[in-house]
Amino acid sequence: MGKTKVIAIEGIDGSGKSVQFARLKAAIEAMGYTVEAREYPVYSSYFGSLVGEYLSGSGGVKADTVDGKSMALWFALDRWEDLKSHRDGEYDYMLINRYVLSNAVYQSIIDTGREDLVDWVFDLEYNHFGLPRADLFLFYDVATAQAGENVMKKGFRDYVGGEKKDVYESSGGIQQRARAKYLETAQRRDDIAVIQCMGPGGFRTIDDIAAETLNLLKQRNFI
Repeated sequence: MGKTKVIAIEGIDGSGKSVQFARLKAAIEAMGYTVEAREYPVYSSYFGSLVGEYLSGSGGVKADTVDGKSMALWFALDRWEDLKSHRDGEYDYMLINRYVLSNAVYQSIIDTGREDLVDWVFDLEYNHFGLPRADLFLFYDVATAQAGENVMKKGFRDYVGGEKKDVYESSGGIQQRARAKYLETAQRRDDIAVIQCMGPGGFRTIDDIAAETLNLLKQRNFI
């Protein structure tokens, strides 16, 4: 069997990642391909449940107070545990909602004094844990104000215990720095593509963004 193509969906909280993730999965399957879909963190798993505690602050420690390398390890361990069941070539595509790039970005920018951990996190997850390398990261770029409004539309979520924001989502400063770090990182890595989700009147339509995603993948010979 040939190698599974790995595409990761990325963006700040409230950027519409989950909608585009579902749209892309359906579109690829409609073309006759098989798709393995994974989303992180896996809050029902051992390591993912601990990540949830840090993000909600329910365990007494908040994610934004943990040093970057330690927090990065929890996110990486969650993926390492879940991806034990992945078999390269079993599916045509593996589509992932939040992957290594998210970890690299957020653990570099939680506060302004943190060191840049982007390269360290990629080395940790790819080379140490041996996780599958993403062939392409799709970063859905949105303005932080509009993204923040979208977060409150997510509804009830178990890991935060209701309809409220987690530690990362509740900080506009974190989201602004994350957006800037995503864009900065995209400038120096050829495995990241930026899809602009904002138009003159606000958010572009879901259909427009989904169509641009498919066109981009076709142009890069991913589909």
